[in-house]
This record gives sequence, structure tokens and C-alpha cells, in this order.
Amino acid sequence: MADLSVNIGKLAMKNPVMTASGTFGYGLEFQDFVNLEEIGGIIIKGTTLHHREGNPYPRMAETPMGMLNAVGLQNKGVHYFAEHIYPQIKDIRTNMIVNVSGSQIDDYAETARIINGLENIPAIELNISCPNVKQGGMAFGVTAHGAAEVVSAVRKVYDKTLIVKLSPNVTDITEIARAVEGAGADSVSLINTLLGMAIDAEKRKPVLSTITGGMSGAAVKPIALRMVWQVAKAVQIPVIGLGGIMNWKDAVEFLLAGASAIQIGTANFIDPAVTVKVAAGINDYLDRHGFASVKEIIGALEV
Repeated sequence: MADLSVNIGKLAMKNPVMTASGTFGYGLEFQDFVNLEEIGGIIIKGTTLHHREGNPYPRMAETPMGMLNAVGLQNKGVHYFAEHIYPQIKDIRTNMIVNVSGSQIDDYAETARIINGLENIPAIELNISCPNVKQGGMAFGVTAHGAAEVVSAVRKVYDKTLIVKLSPNVTDITEIARAVEGAGADSVSLINTLLGMAIDAEKRKPVLSTITGGMSGAAVKPIALRMVWQVAKAVQIPVIGLGGIMNWKDAVEFLLAGASAIQIGTANFIDPAVTVKVAAGINDYLDRHGFASVKEIIGALEV
């Protein structure tokens, strides 16, 4: 049995396997299928300052080797989370991490400040792919300035582990990664979904109500793997890799590319126990190759 423990800043994890936000609910929805405490970290669904209804239906579409989603951050707001959800998850013995979203900087900061007061939430993941309403809908995460601005504001009110989730819909993702590192991020996670669309040829209409949506699943893995490799070489903070990870082999590839941990998203819809299977698969790989610790293979790609 190899040592699977890793650290993301001050965050200690029993293994490098995490769940991706939006694919695992609050974790409670999966507890009949998998032992939640065997997962290194659970990133719960996107949480905003105020209640959000999300986008109109239809807001999900199947694609070859993946899916499109345009759920629109449907949630009941951070106050509801603190009062009703947190008491149900606070005693789960793994890292329960909240994905924080917003449409303006003050929203991010206030949401983070409230979560900072919840003792058993050791980290947040900032989703900076949200549209900035003060900049005409442009996502914070597509410019270095915008990304750094929101991270700086959150860092002032949040003193636990701060993970920043990066958008792949940019020209140079390493520039954004360096900007958030400089603004105080403890880690970056990447990639968020790629912008895509689906068309119903018979109806001659878009499938999604929002026309475009976020593409995830196995098809995005080569792009995600490339971006993780680039970012891991560009920053000093830990990188969390995600995008198309469907099994242990995919996870090992991301670790070799430089990720200190990985997140599993779309695969949870196919197999709700995939997280613990991937952790076991990583352990088998380490044993077969004579590695005592998963840390030995992080960034060990030979090029």
C-alpha cells in the first residue's frame, strides 16, 4: 500500500482524488453509493451570495464522449447553505470544499467571508468563469487583471486554503495562473468547461436554452492535460487537474503532467463510485512500479 496523501497549501488530503463542483451535489446525494470519507476532497456545487434559479430548461445535452451543461449555478444562496446544508456535512471526515461563484467582486468576497466562519470547511474553490456584470458579461477569468482583482478581494477576507478554478477559454492560461498566484491563491484547479453548443438538425434550433454551454467529459481530456502541464511549469503553487478524467489511468496521466491532485466530474454520472475506484487504481499503479508515495510521480513526466 503506497502513501497516497498529498497537500494543497495547508489542506491535507488522504489521497489526491477529489470531486468536481456541480457533479457531486453536496456529497449527501452520493452517500448511498460510496463512502464519502474515502475521497480526498469533495467540492460541493457552486454557491452564490443570493438564491439563483439557474437557466431555463433544456440546460443539458449529451455529446460524443461528453456532455454540455448550462445549469446556471442553481442554488439557494450561501446563507441557506450555512444554516441548512453545513450542519449536515460538517462532520463528514474528509475535506468538504465550497465552490464560490458570483457576478461581481463584492459578491465573491461576501460569500467567502461567510464561509470563512464555518469551522469545518477548510477551503474554497473560486469559480472565476462567471460573467462580470460590471464588464458587460465578460468572465473574470479571461483576463489576468480581472482574475487577480477577484482573488485579491477574496484573499482579504478569507484566511483558509484558496483554490482558484481557471477557465480554458483563454489565449494563454499560464498568464492567468501566474496572475492569481500573485494575488494570493494557494492553488489553481483546471480546467473548467470549454464553451460549446449543440444543434437539433430536425428542429433547426439549438438544443440548450442558452444556445451555448460548458462542455465536459472524456473528449476534453487532451486539452485539459496540455493546460495542466503548461500551468504546472509556470507556477509554484499546487495544481489540481480536471477535465475528462474517467478512470485511474487518466488520473495518473494528470499527476505525471504536474497535478498534485485531480478532480472527477462527468464520470460521477456514469459510475457514482468512480472516485474510490480511481484512488485504488492509483495505489495499484504505484505498487506495480515500486513507488512508495504518490508524490514521487507528481510532475515526473519524462520529456
